Amino acid sequence: MGDSTVWTLAIAAVTGGTAVLASWVAGRGSTRAARVQAEIAARAQRAERLRESRRAAYLDLIEQTHRMGELYWEILAVLRNGAGGAGSAGGADGPDGAGDIAEALKELHDREIAEYAKIRRCARVVELEGPPEAAAAALALQRTTGTFYRCVKAAMEGDADAREEFRTAFSPFWAALEDFVEAARTAHQAG
Repeated sequence: MGDSTVWTLAIAAVTGGTAVLASWVAGRGSTRAARVQAEIAARAQRAERLRESRRAAYLDLIEQTHRMGELYWEILAVLRNGAGGAGSAGGADGPDGAGDIAEALKELHDREIAEYAKIRRCARVVELEGPPEAAAAALALQRTTGTFYRCVKAAMEGDADAREEFRTAFSPFWAALEDFVEAARTAHQAG
């Protein structure tokens, strides 16, 4: 073999080795790029699932709050009827009317307890889903229902001031809902 053959074989070996090395480097780069792309896609999917999960939790709490509000309007109507009939003698709001009002309050109180359990669950789900601002607003909204509960209990025990206190509890209740909606909107738009 001549010098040119050795030289040609050496160049072929270097070229082949370079090609194998280049292929290995390109394969590693492609694998790494694919892994990074998969991680980005997975992160985006997790973020979208969290966003949708939060949205569902926020909507559930808002819906339950409106149900509670409707129940509170029913209770207020009974409290108004009870206040109007307490001073009348005989007639439809006589002793039997007072009993009907007490029974209606008892039934509404039982419903209030059941609905409170639902709003508490909804607030806890929002607390779990976050973020902290929405969770704090949800818990503040849940706490506003306490005044209604105390007023119904007081009215059932004959407290004459319970109706007015119950009526004034609506403003903080709806304001807390507005605060929650704003916190939820901010969290949803940021997420």
